[in-house]
Amino acid sequence: MDSALVELQKDLEEVKQLIEKATRKRVRDVLFVEQRKLETEISNRQQQQAGESVDVQKPSAIVPPMASTYTVKISNYGWDQSDKFVKIYITLKGVQNIPADNVQVQFTERSFELLVKDLNGKNHAMTVNNLLKPITPENSSRKVKTDTVLLMLKKRSESKWDYLTQVEKQTKEKDKPSLETDTDGDPSAGLMNVLKKIYDEGDDEMKRTLNKAWAESREKQLKGESDF
Repeated sequence: MDSALVELQKDLEEVKQLIEKATRKRVRDVLFVEQRKLETEISNRQQQQAGESVDVQKPSAIVPPMASTYTVKISNYGWDQSDKFVKIYITLKGVQNIPADNVQVQFTERSFELLVKDLNGKNHAMTVNNLLKPITPENSSRKVKTDTVLLMLKKRSESKWDYLTQVEKQTKEKDKPSLETDTDGDPSAGLMNVLKKIYDEGDDEMKRTLNKAWAESREKQLKGESDF
């Protein structure tokens, strides 16, 4: 594989990770634009390599194309929200060139299913179940834009979604460090455990920084100038 193509794919994966972590709308919008640029460049390079391969490997006989199309799972998407809608952005190159009826979506109160038929010789499907909160199916819709399908999920209540699905919420909240009080009711114990974990896993610079902060805090306490 072309080394430049490998680097582009690595860049794309990193941008996707940043999108998952980003919480600011402007930051997410910028990352979405960069994601689409990278996907377009990767696609162009792959098509170029495929063309070169065809030139070199000349078949001895013409093989007719298969009549049936196959379905691939859509995994490349991002999401955002406003007060009234959750917006799902699905990147599909050339989707604006197929008939509008080929882009089909079904909404339920807690899920949606998208099917894009016969795009570049393939069907593209995406199903998301267990949405974080209920939506209103009859007021939800889809829009087809250049290389993008936009799904507009109408929120039943105008509240913020921290996650897209219940599964994502359970997974990410399970990984969060606990700041709860310990069995003795010490409100600072949870925080101290987190700081200890950061210290144990940190590099030398991190440890020096924490040691300095603790030393300064200790000095203030001895002088009766506690930060707490």
